[in-house]
Amino acid sequence: MNTASNSGPVTLYHKNRGRIERLRGFSHLLPALILFSGLWDVLAGEESLTPLLGLEVAVGAAYVLLLLRELWQLQRHGVAHHEKIAWLELAAAGILALEGYHIWHRHHETALRTGVHRLHVLPWLYGALAVWYGLMAFGLAQLHRRRFLHLHEAGFSGRLHPFRRQFDFRWDQLTHVEPIGATDAVVHTVAGEPHLLSFGQVHDGAAHRDLLLAHVARGTHAQHGPNDSPGSKQDS
Repeated sequence: MNTASNSGPVTLYHKNRGRIERLRGFSHLLPALILFSGLWDVLAGEESLTPLLGLEVAVGAAYVLLLLRELWQLQRHGVAHHEKIAWLELAAAGILALEGYHIWHRHHETALRTGVHRLHVLPWLYGALAVWYGLMAFGLAQLHRRRFLHLHEAGFSGRLHPFRRQFDFRWDQLTHVEPIGATDAVVHTVAGEPHLLSFGQVHDGAAHRDLLLAHVARGTHAQHGPNDSPGSKQDS
C-alpha cells in the first residue's frame, strides 16, 4: 500500500469484496443463459443465421473471453483491484440489448405478417437490464473511488463509506489521534470535537488504520518537533 504524499489517494475496498465479486460473477449467468437460448434456435435448425445473430455470436465470444480475463485478474491482483470500465458488464449490456432487439424484431415481423399487434414485455425487460449493466460498466469504478484514504504532507483525508461525508484534517487542526480497538481511531481536534474513523468495514482495515497512525506520528513530529507534539502535557 502506497502512503507517500505524491502517490495520491489509495482506494479502499469493502472487507467482503471477495464475496461481492463472486455474487457479481453469478449475476453474469443471466446474460450467458440468454445468449445460449438465442443461439440454441440456430443450432437446432429452427432459425437461420442472420447478420444480427452473427453479431450476437461475436459479442458472446468477447463476453466469454472477458469473463476468463476477469477471473485471471482476480487471481492475479486479488480483491484490491478494479478497472476504469467494467468491460464484462459492458459486454453483458450488449448481449441483452441485442437479444432484446432480436426478440422485438421477430415479433414485429410476425405482426406485419398477421396484422395483429401485441405488447411484448420481454424486449423491454432485456432493454432495462441492458441499461442497468451499462450503468454498472461505467459506474462501478466511480463507486470504488469514493472510498479512499489520502495520506499527504499537510495531513490526511478520505472517506470510509461511499455514501458518507468525506473527512479532511490538517496538522494544525489536530491535538492527537487515539487508536480504539484493532480497526478504529478517534481524531481529536483543537476545537474539542472527537471524530471516529472506523476501518472495520474496509478490506485490510487494521493495516490501513495502523498506516494512518504512523503517518500522524510522523506528521506531528515534523510539525511540532519531538518535544512539542499536540496533546502533550506542558510542565508547569
